[in-house]
Amino acid sequence: MPDQPAPREKADLRKKLQEVPHQPGVYLMRDRLNRVIYVGKARDLRKRLSQYFTPSRQTMADLKTRALIKSIYDFDIHQVRNEAESLLLEGKLIKEFRPKYNVSFRDDKRFLLLKVHLEDPFPRFQLSRVRKEDGARYFGPFAHSGALRTTVAWVNRRFGLRSCRPLNPGEEDYKHCHDDVIKNCTAPCIGKISREAYIQRVEEACAFLEGKSRELLGELEEQMQSAAATLQFERAAELRDVLDHLKKTLSPARRFTRTKRGLPENKEAEALRDVEELQEVLHLETAPLVMECFDISNISTTHVVASMVRFANGLPNNANYRRYRIKTVKGQDDFASMAEVVRRRYARILSQAADAHPEVSASSQESPVEVMQRLGADLEERKDARGKPLVRLPDLVIVDGGKGQLSSACRELQRLGLSALPIIGLAKEFEEIYRPGVSDPLILPHDMGALRLLQRIRDEAHRFANGYHQLLMKRRIAESVLDDCPGVSQRRKAALLKAFGSVARLRNTPVEDIAALPGFSLKSAREILHYLETHQS
Repeated sequence: MPDQPAPREKADLRKKLQEVPHQPGVYLMRDRLNRVIYVGKARDLRKRLSQYFTPSRQTMADLKTRALIKSIYDFDIHQVRNEAESLLLEGKLIKEFRPKYNVSFRDDKRFLLLKVHLEDPFPRFQLSRVRKEDGARYFGPFAHSGALRTTVAWVNRRFGLRSCRPLNPGEEDYKHCHDDVIKNCTAPCIGKISREAYIQRVEEACAFLEGKSRELLGELEEQMQSAAATLQFERAAELRDVLDHLKKTLSPARRFTRTKRGLPENKEAEALRDVEELQEVLHLETAPLVMECFDISNISTTHVVASMVRFANGLPNNANYRRYRIKTVKGQDDFASMAEVVRRRYARILSQAADAHPEVSASSQESPVEVMQRLGADLEERKDARGKPLVRLPDLVIVDGGKGQLSSACRELQRLGLSALPIIGLAKEFEEIYRPGVSDPLILPHDMGALRLLQRIRDEAHRFANGYHQLLMKRRIAESVLDDCPGVSQRRKAALLKAFGSVARLRNTPVEDIAALPGFSLKSAREILHYLETHQS
């Protein structure tokens, strides 16, 4: 018999759980012999894993789950970006390890792929579960099979592509097909369109599936809004469903490469490859090893905050994250808020560098960017007034937003003498990359590592800004005069401040507006306003 691995000591699971992030991902449970006994996915890894280690779970769960919990000696996790990726990775790992407590995905069935062979007389899109070396072009795999089938049908109609089975259809096949009659096909089989023109349509469809033609989604959105505005609700609902399926299919999902242990390959190596790819697509002179990304969070005008996250070598550099409360902007103005935070960030870096090395601010033909790059390591070895190492300028600045946010940030960099600092804007809806002086946005394929890197840093900035905003809101709620108001619970207090922003605004709110909130009545609204009128301090 083969040698069994030596039993291992049980890990401190509760302590390890505290290091698990609130992010989507996949987890692997291991037994005392380090064998993978269960693979699962979660939208929130921390919440999902914590359910396994609560006393109630161990006593109230079914027999199979209790047996699993008793067998867990350790666990591994791997973060992903969305639910589709977690489903794909979960299936891959279950097929790899065949854990005894998993039932789904243990067979040989694989996720669907989409393929098209451009060398065929009249190519058509086909569903497949196996990627072969047959010269065909493959897309996927796709986690949502229903959404994929809807997408293929829509793509065929939109681009006039054939869906019939014959390899080289002719007039006999045309007699039994109605797609041309209902305008779903350009009928290349009877010469209504040349092969060259048909191939061009196929290539346009391929570009759409790669995420390069996102304007078609915008057209569908407009059609849906137009149908709703003219009371064509059935048509609007149909377009809404098609749009949802298209977004599910086109959402970026990685193909995972695994090591001998079955886990995704080294994060550092993968991140550095993404950095090199980003340098290439943006035509940067140097690799953006240090990047900083800004995001504004203004869920209400009560607190407008911003975040700045820093990535080094393609990975988060948490020690250099910064958060800001917007001071000079009144109301919700993303452009002005972005200008303020960019100005504050880089004015501070320049000021600290000038204090440590006068050459940074000295009159010279060199820009501050060139001076700081030339001084390099000498500058980084110095410390600021608080004794902390100086922060270097990033190789790339990213702002969350489109042309407006980018223009605001560029103006501030120019005023600071940092116009040579590379900067881009990343618009979230269609993942468009805006560059200074270039009118058309750059759109990268969703499976490109460079885009995934930009999405990671943008999402991290968004998470950090929202976290700060929520923290300030919690503090505001905790300090509110509503704490002592009779009949106002913590939940009611949170609802009031979320709806009206502050106690000052609440005092000037008509009683009917308060009563219109869920859980409030005219009587309770009057009592609240009376209390606030008699408790001004």
